[in-house]
Amino acid sequence: MDQAELTTEQVLKRDIPWETYMTTKLITGTCLQLLRRYDKRSESYRAQLLEDDGPAYARIFVNILRDIFKEETVEYVVALVDEMLTANPKRARLFHDESLANEDTYEPFLRLLWKGNWFIQEKCCRILTLIVSARPKKSDSSKRGFTTIDDVLKGLVEWLCVQLRKPSHPTRGIPTAINCLSTLLKEPLVRSTFVREDGVKLLVPLISPASTQQSIQLLYETCLCIWLLSYYEPAIEYLATSRALPRLIDVVKCSTKEKVVGVVILTFRNLLPKGTFGAQMVDLGLPQIVQSLKSQAWSDEDLLEALNELEEGLRDNIKRLSSFDKYKQEVLLGQLDWSPMHKDPIFWRENITHFEENDFQILRVLVTILDTSSDARALAVACYDLSQFIQYHPAGRVILSDLKAKDRVMKLLNHENAEVTKNALLCSQRLFLGAKYASFLQA
Repeated sequence: MDQAELTTEQVLKRDIPWETYMTTKLITGTCLQLLRRYDKRSESYRAQLLEDDGPAYARIFVNILRDIFKEETVEYVVALVDEMLTANPKRARLFHDESLANEDTYEPFLRLLWKGNWFIQEKCCRILTLIVSARPKKSDSSKRGFTTIDDVLKGLVEWLCVQLRKPSHPTRGIPTAINCLSTLLKEPLVRSTFVREDGVKLLVPLISPASTQQSIQLLYETCLCIWLLSYYEPAIEYLATSRALPRLIDVVKCSTKEKVVGVVILTFRNLLPKGTFGAQMVDLGLPQIVQSLKSQAWSDEDLLEALNELEEGLRDNIKRLSSFDKYKQEVLLGQLDWSPMHKDPIFWRENITHFEENDFQILRVLVTILDTSSDARALAVACYDLSQFIQYHPAGRVILSDLKAKDRVMKLLNHENAEVTKNALLCSQRLFLGAKYASFLQA
């Protein structure tokens, strides 16, 4: 059977020759007694055994994985440990009991993470994640000659990055890695190692709207990873130069799952005051999305509070934007209105060169508005702004001719709205006459 497709249920149906292992002194007589009591018993019976003698079982499992290398037995024991921890994750504390002080608890799992088949790797990754996360606050990580907590965390991160780059299993490699990362990134050493391993860029492609239950869970855990990284400056610097923000905004626009929306909004709240994130969020239309989200019925009070804080933060950010940033925002959102800057000569004189940025992006958007908008006010303002550009830019007429603005403006001369036709006429006159005579045709 393909080891990658083995199930825990199949593995735990095996009969392991514990007596033979005792005969060959690979396990002790006490160990055999404890295993006979535990093996093939019901969950409730095992639960009581673990309640009474949990650390002894933790030691037995660690010792078997240290001393026995037969694959079927290794699979069986990691399946037992995984089953035990899945039923109650708090049992991970058993591996930190004082009675195991002389055991190198981590070593067998860390070794098998790299040496075992996929079934063993997947189990060991989950087991290590739970055991590491359950360690006491003041754990002694310097037991001489033993695997330290730093060794474990660095080894885990390295393995997880390998899975994200080239998964050992086609469908379970990435979800397993993300699931463990979403727990482990709470650790400062994991964050720094993950960033150093260039792991952040491996998460970004996974941030995309999801539909199936499985893909929603993967998306949620990926966003959880990004949220945890949003507390760490070197990771924030990487996120600022990646496509993470637009992808997160796409997710929040398309997602109906409260937990997904919640973790993305908390991430935005963390990133808002950092670097240029605030301006980018405004550019990408987040204020409007937040307003829309606020109108929906969410049950999580933390999410509602985060939405309110984010809305307030974005509002403050817009206030801090320069007049051209505000203008650019208005144009990019297609929400043109007669705000004071449109008719302010100082605004046009001081900002005329900004219109050249990004290959005349703002002008291209204004010309597109003439083609696509059904809002009469937006059409009138766009025509007026194009006429102002001709007046204040020495090459304005030539640039707009190159952008094919003339035909679009001419079409609007027959528009049913008087405000549109008036400004389309002004713009077409300036397009034909140029800047030299434009001052005679003030609106």
